[in-house]
Amino acid sequence: MSLVSNLFLIFVALSLLVYYIVPQKLQWIVLLVFSYIYYLAGGPRYVFFILFSTLVTWLMAIFIEKTEEKGNHKGAKKLLITGLILNFGMLGIVKYTNFTIENINALFHLHLRGIELLFPLGISFYTFQSSGYLLDVYWKRCKAEKQPFKYALFVSYFPQILQGPIGRYNRLANQLYEGHKFNGKNIVRGFERILWGFFKKMIIADWAAVFSDTIFNDPETYSGVALIGVLLYSAQLYADFSGGMDVVIGISSMFGIELDENFKRPYFSVSIADFWHRWHITLGTWMKDYVFYPVTLSRWMSKFGKWGKKTFGKKIGRALPIGAANLVVFFVVGVWHGAAWKYIVYGMYNGIIIAFSGIMADNYRTWKKKLHITGKETWYYLFTVIRTFILVIISTYFDCANNVGHAFQMMKQSVTSFVPSQLLLVPAGKLGTSFTPYALAIIIVGCVIQFIVSVLQERGVKIRESLSKLPLPVTVAVYFCLLVSIGLFGSTAVARGFIYAQF
Repeated sequence: MSLVSNLFLIFVALSLLVYYIVPQKLQWIVLLVFSYIYYLAGGPRYVFFILFSTLVTWLMAIFIEKTEEKGNHKGAKKLLITGLILNFGMLGIVKYTNFTIENINALFHLHLRGIELLFPLGISFYTFQSSGYLLDVYWKRCKAEKQPFKYALFVSYFPQILQGPIGRYNRLANQLYEGHKFNGKNIVRGFERILWGFFKKMIIADWAAVFSDTIFNDPETYSGVALIGVLLYSAQLYADFSGGMDVVIGISSMFGIELDENFKRPYFSVSIADFWHRWHITLGTWMKDYVFYPVTLSRWMSKFGKWGKKTFGKKIGRALPIGAANLVVFFVVGVWHGAAWKYIVYGMYNGIIIAFSGIMADNYRTWKKKLHITGKETWYYLFTVIRTFILVIISTYFDCANNVGHAFQMMKQSVTSFVPSQLLLVPAGKLGTSFTPYALAIIIVGCVIQFIVSVLQERGVKIRESLSKLPLPVTVAVYFCLLVSIGLFGSTAVARGFIYAQF
């Protein structure tokens, strides 16, 4: 059941109706039932996986808490490791078995056959969310949930199950379990957010995908527009993922449940580190709390830091463990994105830049001081934004290419062969090349609108609040135009689900 389908909208409307009809103390049960109906609609076979993850982490959390209460910390740690192995092990088997077989075949010249495995909907998201809960219980950041069905709701809450955001138990659980009175403002605000998400998805992302997919699937024919293809893919990815988050957060707010924000205008970032603080925020914070800090504070990393200080001095010695931890984090980020070497290279590319920037931080400050750069200059801000955007675009080659070799080939073509006119040869889906100029115009106008909104938000303007202060006819007219534009100019080439719903 795609988030952009009419069936899904009917499903949401029905769930809202039932949710607000029943007594508040029963509302969480309604959410649980509809969450599992939604998941079953994606394929009954997938239910086993989410039930396994839910049951394992629920039981292990209770056992960990009881074991800690008895003063048996080592026993609790063993239970934690067992729970994480079982939870992540399932994800690893499903997602990386065939990738492992392919690499064994290539390394040892074997001919082992791959295994046909189910790929459950949203498995990466609910695995990370449930594992985070397990770690929080172990670190005593929250109490273990004794009620299995309530915990099942935390894992399976349907607005976020397919593509996040990755929720934290302390932040989300009480909102899910407590009752909510009907509030018309929540419905209106949710609708506004959903509408904006659909605009980004159908006006920008889906039309951009028509071009980027064609270019990447036939790199020889469209070698002259490799750079444009990557730029279009960047626009597609951002509009698709952030638009999906708008839809998810908007739906959740209709229930009175506020999910964590996942985007903060990442293309305005001034560094790669800043980019990852703005892009997929909940994944970044998950990695920071559950991977970066544990790795940084580990014994072997402490020894590595001491060695670095003796060998390279205090400044570099302090930076080396942090840099190494960042490399571990972004290796995991790469692996999380997909079972392919291109994703690992993508992750390590970002990790190396962040690690190197950390090691060179003192040098950068010295150079800026010598050049009399305070960092507050407008030209310097624009320079850092453009520099970061270029670095992000380079990493995008690995994300959108078929493999690592194809990524480097596209980079070469971007420099040696640039023929923009080839873009007009890309058929705009079912409408053919005759509609291509109009499709490109739709993308450009959509991106301009999104850019203007982003600039205003970056300056602190709250768009929806500002619109609500205008006369009612004006506000209604704005949203009516937005709705009509989706119907008139939204991509009709092919029905596309959200990219991150595949994770």
